[in-house]
Amino acid sequence: MKIGFVGLGHMGATMAQNLLKAGHDLTVFNRSPGHTQALLPLGAHVAHNIADACNAQVVITMLADDAADTAVAFAQDGLLANLPKGAIHLSMSTISVELSRHLAQAHAAAAQCFVSAPVFGRPDAAATGRLFIVAAGDAVSIDTCRPLFDAIGQKTVVIGREPWTANLVKLSGNFLQAAAIEALGEAIALIAKAGIDPRTYVAALTSTVLTAPAYKTYGDLIADTRFAPAAFTAALGYKDIRFTLAAAESLSVPMPVAGLLHDQFLRIFARGGDQLDWSAIGGLAALDADVAHRTVNRPAQPSVE
Repeated sequence: MKIGFVGLGHMGATMAQNLLKAGHDLTVFNRSPGHTQALLPLGAHVAHNIADACNAQVVITMLADDAADTAVAFAQDGLLANLPKGAIHLSMSTISVELSRHLAQAHAAAAQCFVSAPVFGRPDAAATGRLFIVAAGDAVSIDTCRPLFDAIGQKTVVIGREPWTANLVKLSGNFLQAAAIEALGEAIALIAKAGIDPRTYVAALTSTVLTAPAYKTYGDLIADTRFAPAAFTAALGYKDIRFTLAAAESLSVPMPVAGLLHDQFLRIFARGGDQLDWSAIGGLAALDADVAHRTVNRPAQPSVE
């Protein structure tokens, strides 16, 4: 399939590699041109601007936030002005419900199609094609995109016909993961102050009653106070909680835990930690309890102190 791909960050670059390995004809664009070079030996074509990537059946965007997605879609050389009629904008970014609605309406007015398909998984999962994909859009467009989903992820769940519903599911999932990080941090601070080894504690729980991958991944990071380099930054986590709260407000749904997480991210930022991994909010309870220095065999850096 002839595909355009815009956004070659930590996730996008490896997703593009997997599409090339699956045999798709890929034209890539990134604001930092150096990120495209690694894909050339795999057969990628390099676009000099966004419009050059639009000569395709599907253009995938994998961008950091609403501002980047808005710029790519609505710029003079952007998707809306240059995608052929009937072509698909496949947004795999984690964006707000509001922007997803706006993009769907704008593409429909331009006789183009819009599918939202954000992903669950960190960069290591992206590299090995093990992402989980949450997709929403019209059935024909979803079917067109299925070979791309198969190349990128291990499972795709179709939520419905309205693209914004996939974004709401993704945001709610990130809220749940952030809540788990906060709860893990509080529990680890509690047992550490009692003199129990945090690593032993995490190993015991994640091999028995809390076997979901998130508990293992984030439990280990918190026990080790290993918050850099970031696989997913605190700045991005904060963005997703803000989008969750905005959706909750629009639907009149109180989310007090999301409010707490919002403030925990601000505490990390106050310490200059916006580029730490988002699991750094799980280290705050230990600081509050004055036990960060007591954990067993913890590395001195990096931390949230």
